[in-house]
Amino acid sequence: MRVLVWQWGRRGGAPRFGVELAAGFRMIPGTEALLSLSSSAEILRGRDPPACDLPVETYQSLTGFLWRLVQAPWIVRALAQRIATLQPDMAVAAHPGPFDLVMLTALHRKHVRVAVVVHDADAHPGDGMPMRLWLQRKLIARADAIIALSQHVAARLRDQRAAGGNRLIVLSHPPFGFDDMPPARMHDGPVRLLFFGRLLAYKGLDLLADAMAQLSTRNRWELRVAGQGPEAPELKKLRGIPGVIVENRWVPEDEIGELIAWSDIVLLPYRESSQSGVGPAAIGAGRSVVGTKVGGLIEQLQHEPHATLSEPDAGSFVAALREVIDASHLPPCGGIAAEPRQAWRDMAQKILDHVSSPTAV
Repeated sequence: MRVLVWQWGRRGGAPRFGVELAAGFRMIPGTEALLSLSSSAEILRGRDPPACDLPVETYQSLTGFLWRLVQAPWIVRALAQRIATLQPDMAVAAHPGPFDLVMLTALHRKHVRVAVVVHDADAHPGDGMPMRLWLQRKLIARADAIIALSQHVAARLRDQRAAGGNRLIVLSHPPFGFDDMPPARMHDGPVRLLFFGRLLAYKGLDLLADAMAQLSTRNRWELRVAGQGPEAPELKKLRGIPGVIVENRWVPEDEIGELIAWSDIVLLPYRESSQSGVGPAAIGAGRSVVGTKVGGLIEQLQHEPHATLSEPDAGSFVAALREVIDASHLPPCGGIAAEPRQAWRDMAQKILDHVSSPTAV
């Protein structure tokens, strides 16, 4: 079985998801995994770039995207020829993007079955480019199988009538693995708190600012807020709190592991969420997580021994955070912390089984 995994984003966790999923397929006996990334993907310029079997020139702006759409008939023809050379038996869109309909058209010309992994069913405030979710629904409608990364996302897809028949299964976001990760709290000084990700309103920046203003200095903590987003009053408030450092910048792929290694506790004070990639990555690295009971975070993290969930308000969040800071040790590892690579293999196997025999699960 030859499986082609594609993800054409340039930066962020989406290309990494594609790389890890392809690695999961490679762990299955008798399965050969092929990988297609944007030729501009940041991960290809990192310290340990993955092997890319099908690099594709995509776009770097909305104007570039529109120009590539004009060229779509020629791009589809060229892609179909390259796909014929690779001879995949099935293909997986690891994280849908605006240009994926072009790839799906080329794959269908060569009669390749396609599965789509859906991370979000709705647009978050301030998130993404125009028409992204509309294009995703068009992609889903033409796919042979749909994989939702939480029951929350699956329910929204059903509400939208986007998932037809029995083509929908629900899996969980596996943790990104990091090599040589030091244990948490094995350093001198205050407890290290980390908020990492896009600095957008739905990530609960207001809740975080209010909670940190309430957190007593007796707990001996420091907080790094690292990610990229528009300047907002919440960031100004966070900068004014002693012990808080705000790094409003893009965090390159090669720095993510170092950032999590620095931390002891990772914060997810979200106002809404389909699911999280940061949470499983932190738990897989042996870090505690304090999050909120919203959307897919509940089902994703509520049974994890390293995760504590609060109500989505500052008072509840700071109470949960105090409890975790004051804990003298971490609970035993379990759940998604146990074997990150095995979790990716398990996801790949379930996708393989579902696409080979697409029945309700």
